[in-house]
Amino acid sequence: MSLKIAESQSRLVRSLTLTHAVLYGLGVTIGAGIYVLVGIAAGRSGMHAPLAFMGAAVVMGFSAASFAELGTRMPVSASEAAYVKAAFGSEWLSLLVGLLVVATATISAATISVGSAGYVAVFLPFQAPWIITGVVLIMGVVACLATVQSVSFAGIMTLIEIGGLVLIIIAGFGQGTTVVTRLPEIWPSAADASAWIGLGGTALIAVFSFIGFEHLVNVAEEMKDPNRTLPRALFLTLGLTALIYALVVWIAVTAVPPKELAESSAPLALVFERLTGLPLVTMGAIAIVATLNGIIVHMIMIARVIYGLAHQGNLPKVLTRLNPLTHTPLLATAIGIFAILALALAVPLAGLAALTARFTLMIFAIVNLALIWIKHRHDNPPEGAFICPRWVPFAGLLSSLLLLVIDVIM
Repeated sequence: MSLKIAESQSRLVRSLTLTHAVLYGLGVTIGAGIYVLVGIAAGRSGMHAPLAFMGAAVVMGFSAASFAELGTRMPVSASEAAYVKAAFGSEWLSLLVGLLVVATATISAATISVGSAGYVAVFLPFQAPWIITGVVLIMGVVACLATVQSVSFAGIMTLIEIGGLVLIIIAGFGQGTTVVTRLPEIWPSAADASAWIGLGGTALIAVFSFIGFEHLVNVAEEMKDPNRTLPRALFLTLGLTALIYALVVWIAVTAVPPKELAESSAPLALVFERLTGLPLVTMGAIAIVATLNGIIVHMIMIARVIYGLAHQGNLPKVLTRLNPLTHTPLLATAIGIFAILALALAVPLAGLAALTARFTLMIFAIVNLALIWIKHRHDNPPEGAFICPRWVPFAGLLSSLLLLVIDVIM
């Protein structure tokens, strides 16, 4: 009896609803990338740029479906590692994939932490190292709260973050009928080869603005009904992100000439100022919320992966201990917090940041391959699991490898 109690006390609490999951997914997916990518997309594809983001969402949809099936087959923390272990039976490969997920998220969170310092410095006259330290430690405290509390806090910040983008969309539609009457300009002529080539190149860049939705599988163990919640959360996150991105990019290219957007160092801030007339400090405040939110959701995910790896026997069992009040893995969370802080303060992130997208594509490829192998073995899925067609993981694998090769070449 005592053994059962001890085991139950080491398991995470199922407290997250679909709303929590979608807000978490949007918070980790919609980030600072869109603020920069608007200018790049406009420079490459002009009025056709929104199509690139819709196309990128379709490509990401293949991998999202694979994650949905595997996540409902195995709704556990350190999900990617669990998928690899179930498919190939390899302990070392499972640990390697889990650590790759942790490394990718840590680099991403550290990069966001450094980026947040520039925005915060506008309001607080402190040197960057002090701002970074304060930001990481304060967000770390939030990540240590009960999962439903920390995710709810992040969800509120996500709504503020998305609110800035929605404000741009509303302001764009408030300028008159131009946004609607110019819609035919989105679709390039079938004979315009250069436009289609440019659109393809833009789609490759746009793909990276969708990375993050996959982190939802690592909180599947804390969802109330993962078989229903996880697939819906994955597809809602991807669909809403695509809709927001496409609308923001379309508003941007109709409000400001694409060439001017491409030459701006802060294209979305330029659009915001042009449409609303509000001071840029408003967008700066929203950017702070966006960066802080990105740090929290990455910390939560890193802790869950470390916890999951320990539960699977790949890391010391002490990392599975949960705080009796918050029911969260505080030691695993602390490791993530201090890894992010050390990386942000001590390591130049310019080169490392570029690796996060490549690492993520490698993880996508491995996860799709794992599902292909599991389906090939004719394993009977658990009752209620989401099942995608057999060709979907093949499409996810090929698209991930193609994007990875093109990214390395470019």
